[in-house]
Amino acid sequence: MYQAITIDALKALDAIDKKGSFAAAAESLYKVPSALSYTIKKLEEDIGTPLFDRSKQRAVLTPAGKLVLEHGRQILHSTSKMLDAVSQLESGWEKRLRIARDTVIPEDVIFELLKEFTKRPEQVDIQLSVEALGGGWDALHSKRADIVIGATGELPKGVYRTHKIAELSFIFAVAASHPLAKVTTPLDDDNLKHYPAIVVSDTSTLLPERSTGLFSAKQVINVNSMQAKLAAQLAGIGVGFLPSHIAKQYLANGELVQKECTIPRPKQDLYIAWHKDNQGKAFQWFIERLCQANWQIDTDCIN
Repeated sequence: MYQAITIDALKALDAIDKKGSFAAAAESLYKVPSALSYTIKKLEEDIGTPLFDRSKQRAVLTPAGKLVLEHGRQILHSTSKMLDAVSQLESGWEKRLRIARDTVIPEDVIFELLKEFTKRPEQVDIQLSVEALGGGWDALHSKRADIVIGATGELPKGVYRTHKIAELSFIFAVAASHPLAKVTTPLDDDNLKHYPAIVVSDTSTLLPERSTGLFSAKQVINVNSMQAKLAAQLAGIGVGFLPSHIAKQYLANGELVQKECTIPRPKQDLYIAWHKDNQGKAFQWFIERLCQANWQIDTDCIN
């Protein structure tokens, strides 16, 4: 029975769950829907129980299907790690490198390094992702990232290496059209409690979530990136602290107005962080160049 549970069958089950339908999953796996349906039917026969409830318009995983999928994903992850390890053992170059940046980090520097890296002969897949607040450390902890750019907060000891790239400063900003733009005194809780606060959500999945720059507000509107927060504040939907390097051009052209605020917002050190035990050549190539890069965060930039 166990010999019939193939990697292809687990990939098919995973794709159907992620894509939402047999047809979309088949397309993502470059298969025809009938071949995918046969793979799942064969898997169900070998396991001895239905994995999908087909009584409705859309096939839904049964409890057994969810269980097989959960364990199947662990197998797929372990298989991927095994193949990566073998590839790295043979050549020293990883099959894949995962780089996550905090949402306050501009992507231009990373793209320049990627452009340089793609000219090399080695075929290493690069996965880029975006995290926020404690999500960078969480990405390293859960091993969904090999390198994190822009990690902040307390540094874990003993597990990771770090390199400080900048000191991030913040300003309190409102749209030029916002009522608070006309207030001449420093803003305090009495001013702010009448308006929404725009807040970037923490992307942590395992570690405790963090929150920064909070204040009394009419309501909190959570967004998924600093760019979305900026757009919401430019639109006058709400107010809040913004990194100086992100806000400066909009302060210069008058779209944003900087306001003195009685609520403290300390500066934050930004770090590149990575696992101590990573020895891959692509990893080493990126670490060397990322640590030497000029991140142009603001006037407090170190490199």
